[in-house]
Amino acid sequence: MYKVLFVCTGNICRSPAADAVLRHHIAHHNLASVLVSDSAGTHGYHVGEAPDARSVTMASKRGIDMANLRARRFRVEDFDEFDLILAMDRGHERSLCDMARSPADIAKVKLFGAYCANNPQSDVPDPYYGPESGFVRVMDMVEDGVSGILRSLGHI
Repeated sequence: MYKVLFVCTGNICRSPAADAVLRHHIAHHNLASVLVSDSAGTHGYHVGEAPDARSVTMASKRGIDMANLRARRFRVEDFDEFDLILAMDRGHERSLCDMARSPADIAKVKLFGAYCANNPQSDVPDPYYGPESGFVRVMDMVEDGVSGILRSLGHI
């Protein structure tokens, strides 16, 4: 079982969108026995809350369900549980590396953008304070990056 964790700031926009897209692929490609997805935030601003309604709307327009996701904060124990921890931007990457207990923990942390083929930008921009178009851009990047993750793992 290979476990992937997506991490953004509050776990209500970027990381749950990536989590939901990967979960969608897991379900549609019958990968539940080999692949697990989750998401978390570097901060606990929204613990227990559903994803941002704008993220939910953008995902829903693409046939992606985010209804059951709830925000949680990243825990140092996540380094033990997950094989790949994907930071949605460089700030998250620094935060995760600062929390790491060992070089092995740091080795699990990667930038999500590294898996994007069509969007060479390495940071997924935070759409929270911007217009709806920011959420469209995030979903485009998330779908691109998740496809890259699945390709890198040999699942598509």
